[in-house]
Amino acid sequence: MEAHFITGTGTDIGKTWLACALLRHWRAEGRRPAAIKPVLSGFDPLQPQASDAGALLAALGRDAGPAGLDAIAPWRFAAALSPDMAAAREGRRIDFDDLVAFTRRVVAAPQRPLLVEGVGGVMAPLDATHTVRDWIAASGLPCILVAGSYLGSLSHTLTALAALAEVGAGVTAIAVNESPDSTVALDATLETLSHHAPGIPRVAILRASPRAGVARLAGLLS
Repeated sequence: MEAHFITGTGTDIGKTWLACALLRHWRAEGRRPAAIKPVLSGFDPLQPQASDAGALLAALGRDAGPAGLDAIAPWRFAAALSPDMAAAREGRRIDFDDLVAFTRRVVAAPQRPLLVEGVGGVMAPLDATHTVRDWIAASGLPCILVAGSYLGSLSHTLTALAALAEVGAGVTAIAVNESPDSTVALDATLETLSHHAPGIPRVAILRASPRAGVARLAGLLS
C-alpha cells in the first residue's frame, strides 16, 4: 500500500523531516507524491514557510500560501501545545469525525505515494476522548513509526508499538533517527528492537548520511 500514516514516539522526533526526505526522494524518481498534516500546533501565520506544513509544501514543490495550507493543514493553532490544549486556547475544538472524514477523502484520491503526518506522538490528545492513535485506527492506514536513538527511546518505542497494536494499527517500518549527542549507539538500538519487535523492519536514518536509509524506507513503502 502506497499510503501511510507517519507517526512518532513523541514530539520533535523528526516526523516532518523524514516525510520531506521521502517526498524529495520520490520526486527525484519522477513520481508525484502527496502529503498532508491536517493538525498543526505552534503555527505562526506570519511565517507559514517555517511551519511543518510549509516544509511539506516546499518538499512537494508548492507554495506555502493560504490555499496550499488549507489543503494540507486545515486545523492550525498558534500555541505550541498538544492539539487539544492548543485548540482550547483559541476557543476551538477538533471535531474528530471531521478530521477522520477529511483524512479519508484524501486517502480516497488516486495520487500516490501519500503520507498522512500526525501530530506529536502516538498518544497525543486530539480532544477530551480521542488521541492520535484513534485517528490512525480510523484512517485504516498502516504506520511508519519514527523513533530516536537517545537513552529512553527503546521504552518509548515499545510503548508506542503496544499502543498501536491495541487498536489493530499495522506498522510497516520503524524509522530510527540517529539522535544527536546520544550516549546510546544507533546499532545497539536497532539490535534491541530486533529482539522485541522482530516482525517489523527497522531502518536506520544516519544524521551525516541519511540518503541510504531514506531510500530503503521508501522501498518498504512501495
